Amino acid sequence: MKKILLSSLLLAALAISSCSKDDDGGTPEPVATCNDGILNGDETAVDCGGSCEPCEIAAEKDGIIAGQDDPDLDPEDLKGDVTANVCLTSDTVWTLNGPLSVKNGATLCIEPGTVIRATAGGTDVYVAIEQGAKIDARGTANSPITFTSNAGNPRSGDWGGILIIGKAPISGGGTATTEVVNLTYGGTDASDNSGVMTYVQALYTGARINGDKEFNGITFYGVGNATVVENVGVFFGDDDAFEWFGGTVNVRNAIAVNIKDDMFDWTQGWTGTATNLYGLREASYTAITEDPRGIEGDGNLDGQNPGDSGQSNPTINGLVLINGAPVSMADMIKVRRGSGLTLTNGYVAFANENAEASDFIDLLDGAGDANGANINMSLVGDAASGLDITDIKSVSGATINVTEGTTPTVDRNIFNWTGYSFE
Repeated sequence: MKKILLSSLLLAALAISSCSKDDDGGTPEPVATCNDGILNGDETAVDCGGSCEPCEIAAEKDGIIAGQDDPDLDPEDLKGDVTANVCLTSDTVWTLNGPLSVKNGATLCIEPGTVIRATAGGTDVYVAIEQGAKIDARGTANSPITFTSNAGNPRSGDWGGILIIGKAPISGGGTATTEVVNLTYGGTDASDNSGVMTYVQALYTGARINGDKEFNGITFYGVGNATVVENVGVFFGDDDAFEWFGGTVNVRNAIAVNIKDDMFDWTQGWTGTATNLYGLREASYTAITEDPRGIEGDGNLDGQNPGDSGQSNPTINGLVLINGAPVSMADMIKVRRGSGLTLTNGYVAFANENAEASDFIDLLDGAGDANGANINMSLVGDAASGLDITDIKSVSGATINVTEGTTPTVDRNIFNWTGYSFE
């Protein structure tokens, strides 16, 4: 708890004011003393019967975190608007009890090895790095940063997730409002910098506000390419693991495990580069939404603005999508609504011995309002796993090469830092 210490000068002034004789030479009225060391409104800072010692005033919480010693920076009740540079230290476990919104000009530092446990059951529990703010979360392979649920029996959707919000371009230009918490994103600065996230994992995210609005694990809203995102993981998410709403941010080494909806999703003009994406559903995983996919790529927001300029056209170098679950996915890869994609070193497989090839509706669907001229894919389909590598819907102008093979194109060992044990 932050406390304010009255200065010696102020104490001296209080002592003179409270202890001096009246003008008529009378005896001063007795004053209360701060015998318990805490001023409560009925006490003064001075004991006229003895030495005048400083007393401490307890500061009250106001929902604003204005410094490292602010009472709102409370490990047992973390929430509020961050308006100054503060740090979550690794020497304690932090309990996130509500929105933690980092405001323009402020930086949220998170030390390596820090654990943040989010209160379960709330759509109002999340972390947002707003436009002009930064996150400085530099975990290491030996000391990753972990966001998770504080429930005794954690489940997907226990809490919201992490929102990074920048000023990079989105399709159609201008700005827009985030899907879940009504914050502004987008702009004209392709090199906008929202900070650093390395060796960060988020578990049990994806709280749902309603059927149309839900949090993802980590969401990038108009994030610029000066932002560093490397070695990140989302596990047991109730909606998408990673989603990009426009922007130019690049991502390296991202893993998504047991995600109820899409593993990797983009829309509204994302043009960054992703290197080494790894999506996996375990054999025991049975949760599912209406149309889960490994990749779902849209050019503009939900296909509402097909004439927008600056539609999505990302590059992916290194992709593994494995569905080991006994339930089907709508598509392993779907690129639509004006989105382009350049994909190299992709690998797609089914890994459940009880499954049939029909459990994939589509290996690759590039026909849904896609911009075929901007689709160029090269991937390996693991037919030995039961995958039908001929199940492809394409459009004129797209270049799609699928060859048969059994060797994943991304080394799963690069995700050992998460502690996840691959089956």
